[in-house]
Amino acid sequence: MLPRAVRLSLQVQYAICGIFDLAYNGEGEPIQIRVICERQEIPARYLEQIFQRLRRARLVASKRGPGGGYTLAQPPAEITLRDVIEAVEGPLVEALALAPPARNGRDGFRPDFLWRRLAERLGEALDETSLEALCREAAREDVKRAHPEAPMYFI
Repeated sequence: MLPRAVRLSLQVQYAICGIFDLAYNGEGEPIQIRVICERQEIPARYLEQIFQRLRRARLVASKRGPGGGYTLAQPPAEITLRDVIEAVEGPLVEALALAPPARNGRDGFRPDFLWRRLAERLGEALDETSLEALCREAAREDVKRAHPEAPMYFI
């Protein structure tokens, strides 16, 4: 049997894709949730719920009315993947829930200490990955932008 990979929830995947879209394509201007959903192929109602969590965590800000939408609430260098995951799922240790609780009160024989350590190590790696770093990597990998740079005209 092949080992299974650790997987992020669909909510976390959508949150990362949505906030990445703001950082990579937003240029500081509000982007409508509908536009993000189309580019990222995410159901609008689902992403709206996720963005409400990101807004409560002060990672994104919303603007109503004409020209409204979402923007990053902080500079991309200050928002980490851990911030995004914890805004959607709660504290990392709880979100991972790597092991079921011991049964029959016989927990003395299991390495339950390991799950907290794994969460701490994963948290450190996620803390080192900011949206700014993610955008730089996307540019290096030639990820398409919504607004390609305008042509330069020299006279």
